[in-house]
Amino acid sequence: MPSIIYSVTVKIDTSVHDEWLGWMQQHHIPDVLKTGCFTGCRMLRLLSEPQDDGITYSIQYTCKRLADYEIYRDRYSKQLQQQHLDKYEGRFVAFRTLLEQVDSFSSNSDN
Repeated sequence: MPSIIYSVTVKIDTSVHDEWLGWMQQHHIPDVLKTGCFTGCRMLRLLSEPQDDGITYSIQYTCKRLADYEIYRDRYSKQLQQQHLDKYEGRFVAFRTLLEQVDSFSSNSDN
C-alpha cells in the first residue's frame, strides 16, 4: 500500500548542532509523533553536502493517507514549527516536501 512521506530538510548551524540534535530526538520528533497523524519517522544525515556552514538532515514522517497529513498540517504544524523557530531562529534553514511512495524495491541477497 502506498504511503505518504512528509519530509523536512533542515540545515542546522554547527554551533548549535549537538543541542539541536538532542532536542529533535528527545522532544520535537516525539511531539510530532504524539499527534497520531504519522506511523513513524526516520532521520537521515546528508553526507554529500559540504558541512562548513551547517549539517543537513532529512526528517521523514510517514502516514498512511493524505488525510492524516492534512490533519497534522491544519491542527498541529503551526505550533510545532513555531517551537522550532523560537528555539533556533537564525541558525537553520528548512524546507518541506510532501511525497507519495509509488513503489518499493529491494535487492535479492539469495543470488
